[in-house]
Amino acid sequence: MDLEVRHLRALCAIADTGSLHRAARHLGVAQPSLSTQLRRIEQELGGPLFVRARTGCRPTPLGRLVLSRARPLVAEMRSLVSEARAAATGGQELRVGSTASRALAGWLRRLRAHGQDPTLHMNVSPNALLRMVADGQLDVAFVHEVEGSPLRIPEGLPLRVLIEREPQFVSLPAGHPATAHASVHVSELAQDRWMIDPTVDGEWDAVQHMFRTAGINPHVLHGDYHTAAALVDTGEVVTVCQPSCLPRPDMAVRRLHGDPLGVRLLLAARTETDLDGALPALREAYWEAAREAPAYREWLEREGMGPAPDGDGMRPMPHAGDQRPEPAPALP
Repeated sequence: MDLEVRHLRALCAIADTGSLHRAARHLGVAQPSLSTQLRRIEQELGGPLFVRARTGCRPTPLGRLVLSRARPLVAEMRSLVSEARAAATGGQELRVGSTASRALAGWLRRLRAHGQDPTLHMNVSPNALLRMVADGQLDVAFVHEVEGSPLRIPEGLPLRVLIEREPQFVSLPAGHPATAHASVHVSELAQDRWMIDPTVDGEWDAVQHMFRTAGINPHVLHGDYHTAAALVDTGEVVTVCQPSCLPRPDMAVRRLHGDPLGVRLLLAARTETDLDGALPALREAYWEAAREAPAYREWLEREGMGPAPDGDGMRPMPHAGDQRPEPAPALP
């Protein structure tokens, strides 16, 4: 079997996600197919590339050697295709990556209005997106860092802090008794079923820490954001949500008393030029989404916060400036 770029791309995906299951989902293929492909690649190269364990996959010494050569080749191929497409269409393509955010639609719309032609790559893993920027697969990435779970930020990657600490809220069925108040104590939800996406970097650890601090041990289901939203509507679960989440007829959004969960919002880019070009549009889109969300708007007004005068972060929080962010503190 001759190695092809798609094989190298598969190896990079397995290494970045640490799991055959997540890599298959990222690549849009079935897991058995990816497992078969990996075995054939290993046979061709003469040895195992990953150690498979219950906790996931990690590269062997041979795997690290192959990945060190594969990453730049994959990045160069992506750049070649991207630049060729941009030249063919006469557009200025910007390869955008992002974790989920209501600000995303407004950001893309503003980028297009400024003459850029953004493509979009979504991923629940901010660490994977940062790696893709560092490897040249993306130009910019909008990611979140869960408090207590520092991201693995590639050395030298240009970054800006959009929001130093964004509180996370809870979405719950509209008829839930806790919706009678603007804020909800975590202990009020001790008897509810929670749904958490364990594939989101750091989220499960942060939620477990929140439960321990509140002295509760609720029943937890695992599922993605879309499944969680559907089950909240039917009264099956409650779930953590972004403060900009909009309520629906069957779903309410409330802040958590004491703001026990928080994330830091970051924009990363290949170059300072890409970073400076994409940040203003993202900032405008974020605050537009914040103003549209009733619960978040009320929280901002109550806390006396809004866009900082210089445009970065919230006031009265300190301005992060252009410095590289320090890692978030680890959970006790």
